[in-house]
Formats: sequence, structure tokens, C-alpha cells
Amino acid sequence: MKVIERIKNSSKPLFSFEIIPPLKGNRIDSIYESIDPLIEFEPSFINVTYHREEFTYKQREKGYLEKISMRKRPGTVAICAAIYNKYKIDTVPHLICGGFNKEETENALIDLQFLGINNVLALRGDPIKTEPHFVPTPGGHAYAIELVRQLKNMNQGIYLDEDIKGNPTDFCIGVAGYPEKHFEAPNMAMDLKYLKDKIDAGAEYIVTQLFFDNNKYFSFVDKCRELGINVPIIPGIKPITQLRHITFMPKFFHVELPETLTHELLKCKTDAEVSHVGIAWSIQQSKELLSKGVPGIHYFTMGKSLATREIVKNVF
Repeated sequence: MKVIERIKNSSKPLFSFEIIPPLKGNRIDSIYESIDPLIEFEPSFINVTYHREEFTYKQREKGYLEKISMRKRPGTVAICAAIYNKYKIDTVPHLICGGFNKEETENALIDLQFLGINNVLALRGDPIKTEPHFVPTPGGHAYAIELVRQLKNMNQGIYLDEDIKGNPTDFCIGVAGYPEKHFEAPNMAMDLKYLKDKIDAGAEYIVTQLFFDNNKYFSFVDKCRELGINVPIIPGIKPITQLRHITFMPKFFHVELPETLTHELLKCKTDAEVSHVGIAWSIQQSKELLSKGVPGIHYFTMGKSLATREIVKNVF
């Protein structure tokens, strides 16, 4: 079932979460181990992230360096199919711009359609680690809105080859939103404009970047509504569970930690103490969000579901 249909047809807020593919060479069991602890809470859908290729240099004869492309994690299509086959839960593969040209994107979408996967989260994706900024793949998309437009075209039976008179696909398109602004956007007003453009192009719902201050989310939703963005906006939550997260989260995700949370975290001496504080904060966040009528809550597990299980057990 489509995510948008689940939201509209549900009498209560949805619970969903995101997982990351296993490192190359690992078995699919590592995915199941991260999903199993959350199954009893009846997740409405599971997002599967996509990770771009990385590049390394290997020295060859006569001192020459060869640039080698390597992918540390497998793609999402097979993983999404495996999850649905085992759990009969809808999956939402992340589809990104980087690393694909338009034809490769179209082929991936056709594969998803054949497998009966009709939900996609359309993202630009991050730049390669060795690049200072995002560089589009030759023949690919530079922005998420272009990916949304390609999806919308395919839903209308329009393919890249004009000679193809294909059947329309039936994808539900989700996009990302940033309560604290995408770090590359010059200001919040422009970031919201870009978001509205994606909705106008055909996106049907929004999942937000993680945040730790609910007021940032509520303000974000109000600004979206004022701008005419009326699709469901699902808040994204991730608990802080390690000492290194205190500095890593703000730097990597470009989010701000509330003073009250920071004060409690800085008292912690071990990861266990940090996890206790982080889980308690996420429970508090989740309860307040649900009391305000959010369509659901989406949890970022990063492949480790025990903290999320503790939160959901106390909330849903």
C-alpha cells in the first residue's frame, strides 16, 4: 500500500523506521536482526537507505595511480524485496540523484514496479566524500525535483524514449524536509520554496530530517502551511546513544541540540548513560508530537534498533 494511502486510511498515527543496508559481504540476516525487535509494534512501512559509491586510488606499475570505484553497501531493490517477502511490510527505497544517469534511474524504477514496490523517497543525496560539493552524474539529475519530475512522468506513462508507449507506473513519491534548513540553502525562505517546488512537481508527503527541538518542527509545519504546502509532514526522530554523538550529530546532520538536553548529556561519563538520556528525550519528544496530531513518527535506527524499541514501547 502507498504511504499516502496508509496515512489517509489510518485512525491513529503511523510508526515507521529507517534501516541501512549491510556492509558488502554480510548476510541479509543482519537486516532481519535490526527489524525483528520492532515487528511487534506493527510498523506501517520501512525505509531502506541508499549509499553512493566511494573512490580510492591504487598504485599500479611505474607509479601510476588508478581511480577505483567501490560500493561498500549493496543497493536497495533486492533488500526491499527481501523485507517484503519475509515480513509483508511495505518498503520505501531511497532513490538518489548521485551515481545514476536518467536511464539507469528509469530502469531501477521499472525493476521496483515489477516487484510491486510502489513507494519511493526521492532525494538528491550527499556528495562523494572526496568532493567538496555535489556533482551530478553525467546524464543524471542535479536536484531532487528533477527526480520527482521523472517519477511523475513515469506515473503518467511518459518514458525517456518518446517511442515507448509504456504503461503508467504507480509510485507514491516522498521527499525530505528540513526543520532547521538544509545546510546548503541560503535561508529558510529559499529552502521552503525549493520544498514547495517538489510538492508542486508531484511529491505527496514529506519526511523531515531529524531534530531535537519540537518547536523547530512545529514552526516548520506552520511555515509550510502558510506557503501552501498541505501534504502530510512526518517528523523524523533519532535518539542520541553515544558520547561521540554529542558533537557528531550537530556537525553531520546540521542540527542544534537544545540547552536542556546538552546540559544532561554533558553530565554523562559512558555511552550507557548517554543512551539513557537520549532515549528519555526521544520518548518525551514523541509523546508531545503525537499529542499535537502528527500523521506519524519516523525513526532513524542506523541499523541499531534496540534504542528505538525502547522508545516505541513507551509511546505507541
